Amino acid sequence: MEQSPSLKKTLPNGFDRNICSQSSIFAASFINKLTQMDKSILAGRINKMSESATLKMTGLSRALREQGVDVITLSIGEPDFNTPQKVKDAAKEAIDANQTHYPPVPGLPELRQAIAGKLKRDNGLSYNASQIVVSNGAKQSIANVFMCILNKGDEVIVPAPYWVSYPEMVKMADGEPVFINAGIEENFKIKPRQIEAAITPKTKAVIFSSPSNPTGSIYSKTELEALAAVFKAHPDVLIISDEIYELIIFSGRHESIASFEEVKEQVVVVNGVSKGFAMTGWRIGYIAAPQVIADACNKIRGQYTSGASSISQMAAIEALNASPEESNDLIEMVSAFKQRRDLLIRLVKEIPGFKTNTPEGAFYLFPDISDYFGKTNGKTTISNSNDLCLYLLDEAHVALVPGEAFGAPGCIRISYATSVDKIETAVNRIAEACKNLK
Repeated sequence: MEQSPSLKKTLPNGFDRNICSQSSIFAASFINKLTQMDKSILAGRINKMSESATLKMTGLSRALREQGVDVITLSIGEPDFNTPQKVKDAAKEAIDANQTHYPPVPGLPELRQAIAGKLKRDNGLSYNASQIVVSNGAKQSIANVFMCILNKGDEVIVPAPYWVSYPEMVKMADGEPVFINAGIEENFKIKPRQIEAAITPKTKAVIFSSPSNPTGSIYSKTELEALAAVFKAHPDVLIISDEIYELIIFSGRHESIASFEEVKEQVVVVNGVSKGFAMTGWRIGYIAAPQVIADACNKIRGQYTSGASSISQMAAIEALNASPEESNDLIEMVSAFKQRRDLLIRLVKEIPGFKTNTPEGAFYLFPDISDYFGKTNGKTTISNSNDLCLYLLDEAHVALVPGEAFGAPGCIRISYATSVDKIETAVNRIAEACKNLK
């Protein structure tokens, strides 16, 4: 067969085209085998894990922005405020004082004492510094606990909607997540009878967040007391209470299930400085736990990460030593989030087919959008919340997170950790795009 002119130009004079063809086949075969080898070397736990949906959507929106598209991102779980100046100053002072060496694995003694003081001052909880372990963010704190307590086949009860990483962390530690569901009619909060029904001889733990990511729902003291009554009858079940959004609440006060003495020795309190102090990049989280859990987490950290950044820990001390009631930065941030929440709820309620509750904390709205399932604009048919989020990203250039990632396929998560102007523009775009779905 005659070679095309373009191919002739690409081959040097005297080069045997048959050899070139054979070499190409060999190269393709080699690359294919190499690719297959790379995949086969991965552990089964990696293949079982899902990619973080929030990070995936953030990546998709970033890729569009790099192409010049005006994308409004309402998918990220990060305050759009800066770290308080006093906290930044404390970090600078730590650098100048050469506090840049390896810190103790479970955290600097003064930080662990500051955390113990904060828990006593704000929550009425008594912990020794030895019961506190500092990690690289609350996410790693949770992962540490699961790695320390789970054997293959152990079950962890995960109320849905849940934060995207809970079930993946359970699977990473060879455990099995067991889901129980609460819809918008229940304000996304589970009932004691659901917990009781889900507990089996294999149940090792339960994990939940209050205030919740993704719903913003908060368990009241009365509701927590009812849950504690169930757990009291199952003293071998560990309660992992994720309280990272503790400081972002719009009325009343935060309550911890660890405040009930009858179950306190079953509770691991998880918290950190990322949300309430706008310190996401500083990567400081912590647990307050029964001594045996704290010791185990200290042991595992000593083998695979050692201590968190010494500079970040010194900054966290400054953040935690201040009473929330006296922090103007926190007060202003929470006030801004409440204003945005109220605006977002009002605007979303004007979109036909969007049904929402009123979140009491965090900075997310989690509307039910299942009314759009089965609708189409002639090119795209909406079968689930993932379809709707991709449609809105393509058509409205607004990034949201599908509810499938949170165990609630009929919902989407909207973050209002952005400006009022962007919220208004984004919801207008969403409304216009939804008009085209019939």
